[in-house]
Amino acid sequence: MTNNPIAIFGEALFDQFPDGQQVLGGAPFNVAWHLQAFNQHPCFISRVGLDALGDKIRQAMLAWGMAVENLQIDPDHSTGTVQVTINHGEPCYEILADQAYDFIDAQQLDKDRQYSVIYHGTLALRNSISELALLDLTTHQQGKIFIDVNLREPWWRKETVNHWVGKAYWAKLNHDELMYLAQPQNTMHDTMRLFLAQYELEALVVTCGSRGATAINRAGELIEVAPTADLAIVDTVGAGDAFAAVLLLGIQHDWSLQLTMQRAQSFASALVTKRGATVHDLNFYRPFIDAWNLD
Repeated sequence: MTNNPIAIFGEALFDQFPDGQQVLGGAPFNVAWHLQAFNQHPCFISRVGLDALGDKIRQAMLAWGMAVENLQIDPDHSTGTVQVTINHGEPCYEILADQAYDFIDAQQLDKDRQYSVIYHGTLALRNSISELALLDLTTHQQGKIFIDVNLREPWWRKETVNHWVGKAYWAKLNHDELMYLAQPQNTMHDTMRLFLAQYELEALVVTCGSRGATAINRAGELIEVAPTADLAIVDTVGAGDAFAAVLLLGIQHDWSLQLTMQRAQSFASALVTKRGATVHDLNFYRPFIDAWNLD
């Protein structure tokens, strides 16, 4: 295991519901939240507005024990929000433009700090300013880059996403996203193998919802995991972020691909029995911390 921390780069935002409810999230934020609970003390690099929502994010991080020195404050742009509407019982999401997380400033990054892994998604790449900050961060680093693909219309371009996949050590995406970005072959496994080779990845993880996930690596291992059939699912919000957090643990602690995937599936399966993408009770994490020797 390396002593350097994991860096998490990208959005923190609030989902705003018609009834006035506000739910804190954003894939990078959720991943960082889980890693903090797992005693990893991640470096969360993001940007919020000089507003009440930005202060809520800062206070939530402090209360959870997270470091806030890399949470930039933007005097000109609002804290990220997503407007959620319910149509025929199904949620629809409007990701607003020009949010504070689009303007993560390269000049405010700690250029000298070294990280073991740098995690980022794809939403924060929609603006050239945040993308340049990520480029600056990764240019000064020896750490392994982990891209967690989250394609959200209309905020992505295939060329940009594949460019960043090409810089990554690990990539995680869902089945539909693989088919958007890859050259489909006869089987999903063949498509994954080609994608892995094309972008010279060390490992590729594809999630398939209730069917679990598949991983392949450069050594030729192919690992498939699936949730148990009798899960009492409350909601699946944030399941992919929970999965990603444990993949990062596996990289950080040099677990085998098989062990990493089994543990990621185990944690994601536990999360979907809870409401929301994050859990605010450390007791939820304790069995995993004990079983995985994370103290």
